Amino acid sequence: MTQEMTAAVLYGREDVRIERLPVPTAGPSEIVVRVHAALTCGTDLKVYRRGYHAKMLTPPIPFGHELAGIVAEVGDGVTRFRTGDRVVALNSAPCDHCFFCLRHQQNLCEDLLFNNGAYAEYIRIPARIVEKNTLLIPEGVPFEHAALAEPLACVIRGLEESAPRLADRMVVIGAGPIGLMFMHAAELAGVHVTAIVKRAAQIEAARTFGAKEVIDISAVEDPIAAARAVTPDGRGFDIAIEAVATPATWQWAVDLVRKGGTVNFFGGPPSGTKVELDTNQLHYNDITLKASFHHTPATVRTAFDLICSGRFKCREYITGRAPLSSVPEVFHNFLHRVSTQAANDIKTAIIP
Repeated sequence: MTQEMTAAVLYGREDVRIERLPVPTAGPSEIVVRVHAALTCGTDLKVYRRGYHAKMLTPPIPFGHELAGIVAEVGDGVTRFRTGDRVVALNSAPCDHCFFCLRHQQNLCEDLLFNNGAYAEYIRIPARIVEKNTLLIPEGVPFEHAALAEPLACVIRGLEESAPRLADRMVVIGAGPIGLMFMHAAELAGVHVTAIVKRAAQIEAARTFGAKEVIDISAVEDPIAAARAVTPDGRGFDIAIEAVATPATWQWAVDLVRKGGTVNFFGGPPSGTKVELDTNQLHYNDITLKASFHHTPATVRTAFDLICSGRFKCREYITGRAPLSSVPEVFHNFLHRVSTQAANDIKTAIIP
């Protein structure tokens, strides 16, 4: 008789359903993980709002991608893990053979293998992810903290690509989960951080995660002028991180950096979105424009080491907990901000 489990399945725009599915089994070189914590994510919220993700999934499909748990089954050929091990399994792994992988751009792998289905009692981890992006969790590190490895790995790559120097001034536009993670990672790297937030409720969180100054756009007439005013001589920031994913905030990022500054367009707007930029401004101010996508095995390990070190404020980052049955309600509340709690939540740990 086939064993069944409870899982959240994405069917389309704002359509997540709790269903009974067969418990997966481990094929050769695969493992099955019993999920002990799966975290809500800004990317999952974006997918929930749009109903798809061009790179990662096509509905109907099991939902969620940030998880940690205990190995429940190992397939033939698995030697690094055994039943009972505490592990964090990332949501993708590169091939390490294609044009991009051989140029140390594994995040752009031509055959990047994604895995979804974290909001479930069990999840199968494909062989390539088992080999390249599954890590043992040290005793004493909670599952929900370990599950932060995936988003933090993306942020670490974005920060490395932006090449901050000690005491540089960085502005982060957006105080969602990724924006706050950028603030904290930058602070730990010795960067002076200013945050631009949308709501007064986000001010405290931005300060908690390292922002020295916080600009609330609802309280100022000109957010760009207000932010530049906190920099020496009003010259602007060394680095601007865009973590909202709208054309307007992409333009803000360019307007916020100093001459010779760097902009990282980290937030990904919907396919087909166009942005107009002042070419004169870019050229004569010698501005560097970058965009960062996803993570690499190297940044995964850097992020995980930071989590295990205790330096990263994991406990403060997990602001809610909910059972698996509540996934549709949790995402509805996040999207529509229908409660005070949803308005202030950063990440919710789904506990199967």
